[in-house]
Amino acid sequence: MTRVTLDFGDTMQRDAVPPVSADVIFPSSRFPNYKIGPNNQIMEVKQDSKALTMKEVVARETAHLLEQQKRLSVRDLASKFEKGLAAAAKLSDEAKMKDAASLEKHVLLKKLRDALEALRGRVAGKNKDDVEEAIAMVEALAVQLNQREGELIQEKTEVKKLATFLKQASEDAKKLVEEERAYARAEIENARAAVQRVEEALQEYEQMSGASGKQDMDELMKEVHEARRIKMLHQPSKVMDMEHELQALRVQLAEKCKYSIQLQKELARKMGEEIVSQLYELDGTEALGSFLHIQPCSLAASELLECTIQWYRLACEGGKQEPISGATKPVYAPEPFDVGRILQAEITYGGQTTSVTTAGPIDPAAGLGNYVEALVRRHDIEFNVVVVQMNGTDHTSETIHVLHIGRMRMKLCKGKSSVAKEYYSTSMQLCGVRGGGNAAAQAAFWQVKTGLSFVLAFETERERNAAIMLARRFAYDCNIMLSGPDDRAAPGS
Repeated sequence: MTRVTLDFGDTMQRDAVPPVSADVIFPSSRFPNYKIGPNNQIMEVKQDSKALTMKEVVARETAHLLEQQKRLSVRDLASKFEKGLAAAAKLSDEAKMKDAASLEKHVLLKKLRDALEALRGRVAGKNKDDVEEAIAMVEALAVQLNQREGELIQEKTEVKKLATFLKQASEDAKKLVEEERAYARAEIENARAAVQRVEEALQEYEQMSGASGKQDMDELMKEVHEARRIKMLHQPSKVMDMEHELQALRVQLAEKCKYSIQLQKELARKMGEEIVSQLYELDGTEALGSFLHIQPCSLAASELLECTIQWYRLACEGGKQEPISGATKPVYAPEPFDVGRILQAEITYGGQTTSVTTAGPIDPAAGLGNYVEALVRRHDIEFNVVVVQMNGTDHTSETIHVLHIGRMRMKLCKGKSSVAKEYYSTSMQLCGVRGGGNAAAQAAFWQVKTGLSFVLAFETERERNAAIMLARRFAYDCNIMLSGPDDRAAPGS
């Protein structure tokens, strides 16, 4: 056997071993480390013993997704499947890259084997044995590479199956999300319809309760008045005794006044002071808190409905007549502005005019001045009223309102809402109702401003007159003369 000398490398021609092609792409910057295993198998040395194979990673992710599927929400599940689909696509790309790297390894091994075969024919001795051993290692490496390629093909098939499964699961999750959305929208629409039905039922209930509430309020007011009456009867006091005495004195005074007027009329007839017999006369107490009624006293008198009536104020008997605007009814209730003045009514029929006059000036109501002075000490005074008319139109509702009379303004409220409120001004008017029936003494006319007016009914004649006097007093403190239509208010009225 020929022995190879040490200068073999120098004597061997450079073109004996063909160079590696320049278009070969190495997956790494160094040649892989191999070692001879049992049965002369070439084994690749693993750099990181903790690194997982692609198959294990895919299996672990799949198990993790299937484990979380039951406890994730629909939206989260769809997101997870999307991520899994992206991971499968990434794994597929990595498999393609590994296929390319495997192809490059095959090319490299083939060129290496060809180079070793060419070298084996040129060497002899121990070097030839080394070359043959290297050729055997290359062939074993090629066999192992083929095995790895088979594993890669199997993993690639599994990755494709997983990608298909994840894609189908993602589509199912999207469908489930859409179904849940549609179900949620339907539930929202049903909830809105239920809320609308509840609102309609509440409105209907409020309308029904509004009608029944009026009746309940009236019954409640009656019960309250009855309870107050029973309480006052069972708990008499000195004040109540004084009130009863004052009421009895008022009744006696009214009877005396009426009797005195009758005596004056009879005396005038007997003394011949009336040359022409009277066709009409005034009936009623000539005092604040009552009302005067024109009545015929002769068969020759015409019906009052066919006559024209006008009421006047006179400062004294035989003085200048001051017409009372709007007082054209047979009934007239004196107001605080009429106290101390004589009232006269002219009745005209067929061109003939006759007049009736009170026997004397209108007397003030007993105890009204002290009652008003007691109310003045309060900051805000309230009166319970009922709106009879609004802007000249009858008001059908009989709901209780509250009239607030303050030092700067007046306000009408219904519950917690304000119906009208206005500061004292020259456009505001307040006076007694000029006309009507027996309830005229309890009613007042209030013009809040131009275009807004009310006719208010008070609980008693005393409260009506006290409200008028208080409002005029507070308005006078604001340099406003508060009176009725076309009235010329005088200080202290």
